[in-house]
Amino acid sequence: MNAALPLRSVPPRPLPCRAEAIAAQAVAALRLEVATYPKPGLVSHVDSGSHDDMDAATFAASAAALEPFFADLARAGAEGRDMDHLRGIGLAAEAAMRAATGGVNTHRGAIFGLGLLVSAAGALGAGAKPLPPGSLGAHVRARHAKKILDGPVLLHAPGARARRRHGVGGAPAEAAAGFPTLYRVGLPALRRGARLRPGDAEAARVEACLALVAALEDTNLLHRGGADGYRFARAAAAAFLAGGGVGQAGWRGAAEMLHHAFVARRLSPGGAADLLAMSLFVQGLEAAA
Repeated sequence: MNAALPLRSVPPRPLPCRAEAIAAQAVAALRLEVATYPKPGLVSHVDSGSHDDMDAATFAASAAALEPFFADLARAGAEGRDMDHLRGIGLAAEAAMRAATGGVNTHRGAIFGLGLLVSAAGALGAGAKPLPPGSLGAHVRARHAKKILDGPVLLHAPGARARRRHGVGGAPAEAAAGFPTLYRVGLPALRRGARLRPGDAEAARVEACLALVAALEDTNLLHRGGADGYRFARAAAAAFLAGGGVGQAGWRGAAEMLHHAFVARRLSPGGAADLLAMSLFVQGLEAAA
């Protein structure tokens, strides 16, 4: 009779990788952002908005390329890595994004902001059960705020130029503060949109996008439209919300008119788009407040 094989020779069954699940949720949030129409001036599955160099397929290729780097960021968070380490992963992710898109910047802002939240999700063990409300942003603020604000400044990046010229904090200030606009505007607007249009998840995302455009110091708007374009965009989004948002009769037509008005001015609120994706990611991991 043959002797039984020793237990150590039997390969263990692989366990689910929480980091990979977090990364998949991040990519799903990016895909939902693109699958939202009408968003003013932004790329969607319907059209390219104010952009000539990208479309929904470009965003899909970018999101797929980023998934393994989001998993790396989640693992780095679980290991307690510092901001310098996260920044290295982010730079590699940006290189992969540009390779996948032919050099087009589709998700640079999301690599930064969503990447920090992904790292926080890894650190807090997201996935087993809903995290306490606000915990992802609070972790980013407590763990990385100083390094975020003291980080390298990319002098020729459009966002950095807009921050210097117009004196706004932009994405670094938002992240260092724990994403207050996400928690005070993005998540409540998603919930409000769901109440206004039960069963229409796209309408909820439109409501959140317009609320973020109205509230956010968006350096993409400042870069493309200057102070006048920035003021127009925020006022127009606020007027849509004041008129009832997605709860008003004919909301889709009103949102499409707004979209075309942004396109006519070549405005694109990319910061709001990034925060919409981040809001969707956080909504999927944190318990409702």
